[in-house]
Amino acid sequence: DTEIVSSLPLQMSLYFNVYFFPFWWLSTAVVLYLKYPDLSDYYKFILVTIMILASLIEVIRLYLGYMGNLQEKVPELAGFWLLSLLLQLPVILFLLFNEGLKIQPLERAVHIVFAFFLAFQVITAFVTLRRMVNKLATHFHLKEFHRLEEQPSFYSRGREERAVPMAGRGPT
Repeated sequence: DTEIVSSLPLQMSLYFNVYFFPFWWLSTAVVLYLKYPDLSDYYKFILVTIMILASLIEVIRLYLGYMGNLQEKVPELAGFWLLSLLLQLPVILFLLFNEGLKIQPLERAVHIVFAFFLAFQVITAFVTLRRMVNKLATHFHLKEFHRLEEQPSFYSRGREERAVPMAGRGPT
């Protein structure tokens, strides 16, 4: 009943990601500052927007990952998984593969590491989430079974208690 289903590899990945993210942010901001004059106007807007949104999402995502994994909370871990899969991973892949951004070697290196973190976290969070949901479902079904076992059932009563009067019928 006290089986731990939180994931050590996921937790280690989150721990290292917390220390890697400021390095990623700083290196991406410095490279953006250096190449900013050479970018077209719409790429300037896109990159600044991505930096702001990615920073906010990453803080929320890492918090949800820590709480969901350590405290074995399914909603938090599911939120972490969805933010990782649907928001952060596409953003990093856009930054990594869009050649219109004039990607620099430092930028490419930190985006590759960040993409590996995200891919690993998406896979391990999915496996951990599935294990947590299965544990909670099993616990729920066992609780229901014991609750039903404790209640007196229809068939365990005496014959005279469960006799149903037949209205409108005479003696046979």
